[in-house]
Amino acid sequence: MVKCLSLKFEIEIEPIFGTLALYDVKEKKKISEDFHFDLNSDQMKGLLRLHTPHTAISTLARSAIFSITYPSADIFLVIKLEKVLQQGDIGESCEPYMVMKESDSSKVTHKEKLEKLRLQAETSCSRLGRYRMPFAWTAIHLVNIVSSVGGLERSDPDSDSERKGHGTWNERKKKGFERMSVGEDMCNFATFRPATLTVTNFFKQEGDRLSDEDLYKFLADMRRPSSVLRRLRPVTAQLKIDISPAPDSPHYCLSPELLHVKPYPDLRVRPTKEVLEFPARYVYSPHTTYRNLLYIYPQSLNFSSRQGSVRNIAVKVQFMAGEDPSLAMPVIFGKSSCAEFFTETYSPVIYHDKSPEFYEEVKMKIPANLTDNHHLLFTFYHISCQPKQNTPLETPVGYTWIPLMQHGRLRTGSFSLPVSVEKPPPSYSVLTPDVQLPGMKWVDNHKQVFNVEVTAASSVHTQDPHLDKFFTLCYVLEEYSFPFRLKDCIISEANVEGELKASMTGLRGALLDTCVRFLHQLLSKLILLIVHPPVIAGQIVNLGRAAFEAMSLLVNQIHKNLEGNQDQHGRNNLLASYIHYCFHLPTAEPAMLPTGGATPAYELPIQYATLSRATARPSTLHLARSKSISNSNPDLASTPTSPDEEVQRIIASKASDRGCNRMSAFVDSATFCSAPTRQIAKKLLHEELALQWVVSTSTVREAALQQAWFFFQLMTKSMSHHLFLSSRIDLPRRQRFPDRFVDDIAALVGAISADVAGRYHKDLELVERLNSSLAFFLNDLLSLMDRGFVFNLIRSYYKQIANKFHTAQNPSSLTALRMDFTRIVCSHEHYVTLNLPCSTLSPPASPSPSTSSTTSQGSAFSSMHQDQGVASMFELSVPFRQQHFLSGLLLTELSLILEPDGEGVFFLHKKAISAVHSLMCSHDADPRYTDPQVRAHIAQLYLPLIPIVMDSLPQLHDFTDASQARGRHAPAMQDDGDPDNGTISQSVAMAIAGSPLPHAKAPNFTMPTVAGRQCSSLSAECSRTLLVSFLWVLKNADAALLESWVSDLSVLQINRLLDLLHLSVSCFEYKGKKALERINSLTFKKSQDMKARLEEAILGTIGARQEMVRRCRERSPYGNENVRWRKNVTHWRQNTDRVDKTKAETEQESVVDGNLATEASLVVLDTLEIIVKTVLVSELKESVLGGVLRVLLHSMAGSQSALFLQHCFTTQRGLVFKFPEMLFEEDTELCADLCLRLLRHCSSSVGSVRSQASASLYLLMRQNFEIGNNFARVKMQVTMSLSSLVGTSQNFNEEHLRRSLKTILTYAEEDLELRDSPFPEQVQDLVFNLHMILTDTVKMKEHQQDPEMLIDLMYRIAKGYQNSPDLRLTWLQNMAGKHSERGNHAEAAHCLVHSAALVAEYLNMLEDCRYLPIGCVTFQHISSNVLEESAVSDDILSPEEEGICAGKYFSEVGLVGLLEQAATSFHMASMYEAINEVYKILLPVHEANRDFKKLATVHGKLQDTFNKIYNQSSGWERMFGTYFRVGFYGCRFGDLDEQEFVYKEPSITKLAEISYRLEEFYAERFGDDVVEIIKDSNHVDKNKLDPNKAYLQITYVEPFFDTYELKERITYFDKNYNLRTFMYCTPFTLDGRAHGDLHEQYKRKSILTTSHAFPYIKTRINVIHKEEIILVPMEVAIEDMQKKTQELAFATHQEPADAKMLQMVLQGSVGTTVNQGPLEVAQVFLSDIPDDPKLYRHHNKLRLCFKDFTKRCEDALRKNKTLIGPDQKEYHKEMERNYNKLKESLGPLITRKIPQLYRTLPAAGLQSATQRNSFSRSSLRRGDC
Repeated sequence: MVKCLSLKFEIEIEPIFGTLALYDVKEKKKISEDFHFDLNSDQMKGLLRLHTPHTAISTLARSAIFSITYPSADIFLVIKLEKVLQQGDIGESCEPYMVMKESDSSKVTHKEKLEKLRLQAETSCSRLGRYRMPFAWTAIHLVNIVSSVGGLERSDPDSDSERKGHGTWNERKKKGFERMSVGEDMCNFATFRPATLTVTNFFKQEGDRLSDEDLYKFLADMRRPSSVLRRLRPVTAQLKIDISPAPDSPHYCLSPELLHVKPYPDLRVRPTKEVLEFPARYVYSPHTTYRNLLYIYPQSLNFSSRQGSVRNIAVKVQFMAGEDPSLAMPVIFGKSSCAEFFTETYSPVIYHDKSPEFYEEVKMKIPANLTDNHHLLFTFYHISCQPKQNTPLETPVGYTWIPLMQHGRLRTGSFSLPVSVEKPPPSYSVLTPDVQLPGMKWVDNHKQVFNVEVTAASSVHTQDPHLDKFFTLCYVLEEYSFPFRLKDCIISEANVEGELKASMTGLRGALLDTCVRFLHQLLSKLILLIVHPPVIAGQIVNLGRAAFEAMSLLVNQIHKNLEGNQDQHGRNNLLASYIHYCFHLPTAEPAMLPTGGATPAYELPIQYATLSRATARPSTLHLARSKSISNSNPDLASTPTSPDEEVQRIIASKASDRGCNRMSAFVDSATFCSAPTRQIAKKLLHEELALQWVVSTSTVREAALQQAWFFFQLMTKSMSHHLFLSSRIDLPRRQRFPDRFVDDIAALVGAISADVAGRYHKDLELVERLNSSLAFFLNDLLSLMDRGFVFNLIRSYYKQIANKFHTAQNPSSLTALRMDFTRIVCSHEHYVTLNLPCSTLSPPASPSPSTSSTTSQGSAFSSMHQDQGVASMFELSVPFRQQHFLSGLLLTELSLILEPDGEGVFFLHKKAISAVHSLMCSHDADPRYTDPQVRAHIAQLYLPLIPIVMDSLPQLHDFTDASQARGRHAPAMQDDGDPDNGTISQSVAMAIAGSPLPHAKAPNFTMPTVAGRQCSSLSAECSRTLLVSFLWVLKNADAALLESWVSDLSVLQINRLLDLLHLSVSCFEYKGKKALERINSLTFKKSQDMKARLEEAILGTIGARQEMVRRCRERSPYGNENVRWRKNVTHWRQNTDRVDKTKAETEQESVVDGNLATEASLVVLDTLEIIVKTVLVSELKESVLGGVLRVLLHSMAGSQSALFLQHCFTTQRGLVFKFPEMLFEEDTELCADLCLRLLRHCSSSVGSVRSQASASLYLLMRQNFEIGNNFARVKMQVTMSLSSLVGTSQNFNEEHLRRSLKTILTYAEEDLELRDSPFPEQVQDLVFNLHMILTDTVKMKEHQQDPEMLIDLMYRIAKGYQNSPDLRLTWLQNMAGKHSERGNHAEAAHCLVHSAALVAEYLNMLEDCRYLPIGCVTFQHISSNVLEESAVSDDILSPEEEGICAGKYFSEVGLVGLLEQAATSFHMASMYEAINEVYKILLPVHEANRDFKKLATVHGKLQDTFNKIYNQSSGWERMFGTYFRVGFYGCRFGDLDEQEFVYKEPSITKLAEISYRLEEFYAERFGDDVVEIIKDSNHVDKNKLDPNKAYLQITYVEPFFDTYELKERITYFDKNYNLRTFMYCTPFTLDGRAHGDLHEQYKRKSILTTSHAFPYIKTRINVIHKEEIILVPMEVAIEDMQKKTQELAFATHQEPADAKMLQMVLQGSVGTTVNQGPLEVAQVFLSDIPDDPKLYRHHNKLRLCFKDFTKRCEDALRKNKTLIGPDQKEYHKEMERNYNKLKESLGPLITRKIPQLYRTLPAAGLQSATQRNSFSRSSLRRGDC
């Protein structure tokens, strides 16, 4: 929308007029008509008052709406200005505007000039006011506006206010704006931000460069940076305009014909004009409004050879109805500030130019019925600008004309015309000026001197010869006006048929654009010729075939060329809307006979007035006839003199009595003649179409097939109209249509089915379209024809497809086609009734669609007899499929696609499942089927779905996996981060949970709950949809029916059903809001993409196929009149459709999710009840009940609503009450699981759930007690459950649980029956135990953040259960879980080894089994710590006692499982050597069981393990751990005060890291200023410490081995496994400093011994023993020298040699700088023999060390020589020199021996030497602490 706000020049002297238009530079085309605006002040307008006495409001518009169908970056808005003609050329008249400035207005000269100019202007206006001259122009490049202002960025706060109310203009209802396709992103003309521009520079027009050609050059130039235009001197002015997207429905808007467009509230408001677009390319949209405009563009004139005074030339244009000057018609649109219509208009004048160019556009509104006399008259005048005596103002200097009609066609295009000097002679208008008329004088010898272009925008004139001919011939037939002259031939009765057929064939030559524009008229005419074949000379001429051909070719052409314009079913929108809105059966309406009565009348089509406005008249008259093609409208044959007369005439032709025909209500203004005067041939469109289609051949048949939907819909609409108009709708269905038609339909459907079956692999896209069109057609026929007949058609389709199946190369695409077909047919609104839901009813006669559905419902659902075996109702048996035809088809399709070995590509799964699901959704949402009984009947149609889903159980997606490691108790909501952070496998997690119950995905040593699944082949989404459908049937089916069915099932089948219910519970488990928020859009997108890619891979990548898949995927639930259900009404919707959901949406979603979870679980519960009911009666109890209870427990395990749990507990209590032996006599697992679930719910935060759970738990104990007078089993299980709950659950609420325990105590105290038995006391006992465990738990909660403390506590609890193996096992597993979470795999492995040892110990007590381990002893090779698991003496515990060692782990399978997990954990910890030891225990078990598969696996793993050990022999690749001593001092630490521990930290932990971690942790606990780290490792004196602070002392320690141990510990692994002694050194001097000179430097070695060996089941172990060794300075020196020597030896013998390392060590030993090092040591300790004989040995040892040292240096130098290059020779020599110096200095010191040493030693000396075998400990002072 462009609004012109103001135009100001530096000087205001005369009125200025503007025009706007859009130009596309690339296409070189003007793409809109001109919009004229006038922004002059009233004073200026006053100057022209003489010439425009009356001003119409429509010419005052200042805002215009432009439409751009094809946006591009090359569109300019061009603004041209004109002024009143005055003397002088354009340059002269522009001069003042360029020179004079407003700022000079004070100068006198300026004022004088201005006055003078004003006077001149006034005289010009009064004399020449009606002529204009070009003045200036400019252009705006629209892309800059649209893109610089940017799209609707949200970030821009202030833009909103401007933008309110500006919508997009895609939705505009007129002129086919819907086609606004956005070209490049930049050019989004629909949603830019409005901008107000001020244009300041105008370019003056140049008289010789005014044509459009020149304009395009200028515009192209404007886009260049160095534009020529920029260098021109501009005319300065200020034009302000607003550019914004057009509003949706602008007020006060005028159409291009100046008609008011609603809303138009007030007639006095300045209007906005809609500017007609001349699209740059074809726009395909039919005319829906009457438009008849003519545009004339005079282009150039050449009068250079014309004599006389011809310089200022004006062209006057007139539209003449005849030759008399008075017949000029007022049809020329006014420009601005003038009258609305004129009879003449003048082009602007170019001063003194004999051959001017023009840019004028003359717009005319021409009458609908043109005759040969209508023509355009051009008169050329010379205008005299200066008022001279007796010179007239205008002198005519030439005439020319264009006759508008020629052979009944409008003439448009470019014309070059000769100009006559004199007035043309009479009756000239019939001829063209090209004819040389005698006696006429022509300019320049009859040469063509005037160029003009004429274009039309008309819904009356087709401007296409082919269409014109066809319409004219139709008109001739309708009028029966023979003979008729058409161009050169005469049409007579004899040749009209041939000509008409030829013209129909000729239609394919017409331009598609034009065909589309006149599409409605064309199709209506063709249909008319089919329905009412014309009677010529008494003979009916059958044009059906020709018309059918023409129609099918036309429809096909439209389809092919307008690919983009289709809905999701591949139907072209133009054609679909034609059928929907415009098409109707032509009804008989014979016209009145003309008075002569000679020519018999021919009936006319009557339209509902839906199409366009009535001919040429305002639409208020609402005429029945809305055709806008004049040729076919006989009443407009002669020109009426006034509109009223025209209307009278049309109405008169119908003025007969309105017969009391019942159709008159239907066709509102149609009146019918009482007696038609001649026989009218009349056929029915649908019959004719069916016939023509069946008999059509080759190309026509192909074209019709391509667009089958069009003909099918046409037939359907025709049939329904016919039934309605002929009142046959009340007849029985069999009598509605004649047999011939019924046969044609059958033949047609048969032929098309054959096409689908035969051609699917060649042109899949066509076949897809054809297939769904056929299905929609049959769907519609079900409403119109006999149902039995339609069912037969469906059967014949199925047969055709089935015949092709065996030979098909790609059967899955055939299945897909058939599936689509079935889905569409089943989407009928009376689907349920069509399936005869009540077996006993005979089929209803044929309820027609018009009777309301509810009335037929009453009869349909009245009775329910079970007259066929129940079993056959649950399978796709023959009786079922006969009775329920459609649902039988659908379910058969589903079961075939789901067959595991079938070709079920997964897009087929999705198709079939969603078809069933969508149908159920539609039933569920259907108000007709709310009654439960009715629902039961509907569910009966789907009963076979239950066994189908049971059979496909192995293929369903395993939802139990996804529920994160729910060993025994997933916490109610899992919030803690990522559940699978790769630390622990499912099976390990499962064992950790200590569960004596199978985990959802059971590891191989438990009893799997769900029959071993093959890999699932259905996606999660499909499985979920299938399960929803399955549950819907279970929910709505009749319970009695289900019971009788279940009672016939075998145990195997019932178990399968239970598995299915188990899966359903997992599938619909409530995930919670957080989980919904977490579902990341990315994962969703990723899976979508993957699916898409997979589908492409499956289907090949041919365009058509992709298209097909795309459609399968996008079949929208809102298809126009296809699928009559909606997906969004359903109770479950894929919850990841959009990425950014609002909070409310997430809320809503979680509510839906929660409701669905409850609903699903309740349905499962009901079904379980039914199963239990039937089982009670039959003998299957044992095998099935366990399964029932398992499903029940599984449903308790998830996150469930309180409502469901209430029912669930009730069911559970009933079950336990009826079958106590199931829990207490057979396998413990169920009892354990039940206890755990109940306890978990006892700690629920919801009161009602707690009370239910407490009651259940109490009754469970009571029942157990009643059976055996004590309830040891429940006691044991409850204690274990609580332990495991406490150990693993994050958000477990101890407070709630204590309340529940209290409730249980109260129950026991008040239970009168058992008051005197030992029961209450035992309950009290149990509750006390539980409270103890809880107390420990509270402590654990406190230490939740302190992993070491937490594990210590768990360790302590486990120790407390030393004599209750089950509980100890549980806690060991809890610990393993905690370790795995933290990545301590070695510790986790040890927990598992301890568990296994415990189990082995008890198995050994129970039975003596050769191949099983003998108890703990067997395990000591793995770890010396295991012995602590040896059984406490027999008197405390006899394993046979009830309830002891009853868990599932206390079995051979359990033992194997634990060991395998231990091996896995050792593997993760890289402790491969330990794996061997574990397998040594396992192998005998497998060997004894002859389990060769397992043996193979184990040996395979061993091979892997040994390879790894071999490859990582140096050990550096495996980092085992770093050890620190941590001492705690201060009463703040409580139990820890004055304790020392060795901590095992992950490898490569620096001292700083652990210090920081512990300091941070305790600072957070006690406060920043309380915690202090003691920096040294000296003794801590407790008395010197501040009692209010907490002190930590942390020291790095290394594993320490005695020499004898080193013989055993050879490998890196040996030195890092089973460690109990650690050492750290502290340097000191006697006077208290840490470091001193060599001779005073002492060292203290502290050796710590821990209570257990690392790795152990915890990561910190108490220090139980500490000893210290003090080294004298000489010993310190010996150690240093030994270290240096070792380094040298290592560097010398390293393989492969490392020159750099060698040189570094050498440099450190012999380099000059450090010569002080070794040399100084020697000089300090070796120069004198020590005084103290005790030091002799040390002296000697040091001397030998130096000897060794020099030898090693020599070796190293020798080695270095071999490694260096020539560049290092000098360096090497330098080192040799240094070495020689060193050797020289050391020589005398090394050779001196101590004579005393070589005497015989006294006994005492000997003793001290042998006391300790390691020199480092044979120290002088030695203190044990």
